[in-house]
This record gives sequence, structure tokens and C-alpha cells, in this order.
Amino acid sequence: MIDVLCDEDVTQVVADAEIQHLLWAMSRELLEDEREPELCIRFASDAVVAALNLDWRQKANVTDVLSFPMQDDHFTLDEPLGDIVLAAPFVACEAQRLGVDHAAHVQHLIIHGMLHLLGFDHIDDNEALLMQAHERHWMAYLQLHNPYPDEDNHVD
Repeated sequence: MIDVLCDEDVTQVVADAEIQHLLWAMSRELLEDEREPELCIRFASDAVVAALNLDWRQKANVTDVLSFPMQDDHFTLDEPLGDIVLAAPFVACEAQRLGVDHAAHVQHLIIHGMLHLLGFDHIDDNEALLMQAHERHWMAYLQLHNPYPDEDNHVD
């Protein structure tokens, strides 16, 4: 089950059905499993995300998206994948600053968060290139913009 939650006074710009379609497609391809993944997407205030960022990452600022994986290794749909939390107001401002469609930017961040739930990271350069390649793939799948147009399109 994919739960989509929206905090009070926060606008959700991507429909639940679109989010569910994307996440189900990602889990089918990346986990090779036809079952619906179990996870939660939360659209939250900047203050909520800043507090979570401080509690979990010791960073005293708001960020666009946080992922809270519930699995460490050998990812499977036998258990919940985790939670993704987006700072809805921050993401809207970020989309405007980047000159990209707000809903498309939200979808990119959901893709980014889902990849984290599936064990991908961007700590070192090779991991970052692999994760960006997956993000490009899924944005193309949705027929949306390339989120990394200035980056190399290959993985070593």
C-alpha cells in the first residue's frame, strides 16, 4: 500500500494515482516484483522537515526531501520500504528558482526519495552518477525534464 499524506495547510500538486503509478513501476523494474510496494509519501511543512533533518541528520536547515528506509540490505516487498517526506513550500520555491514545473520537480524528488529507499545513495561520485542515471531514466519514463542536464550521462 502506498499512503500519500498531506499535512494541513500544505498543497499537494501531484495526484495520488500518479504517485502510485510511478512508485509501482519503479518497484516492478528495480525489485523485479509485481506486488505493490508498501511506503508512505508525506507532504509536510518546512518546519516539520527542518525538525526531522535536525533530528535524523544533525543538519539545522530545511531540505527538499528526506527518505527514511526501513530496510538495510536485500530489498524486498515482503516488508515496508520506508517513508519519504517532502518540504512542500520549500520544494515549490526550489522549482521556481530552478525554472522547472512544480509538479515535475515534486515527481523528481519522489523518484530521488524512492531510490534512497531502495538502497541507492550519492555519497561518492560513482554512486551519485548511478543514482542520477536512474533519476534521468524515470523522469524520461514520465516524459519530464532531465533533472541533470549539465552532468555526464555515463556511469563508470
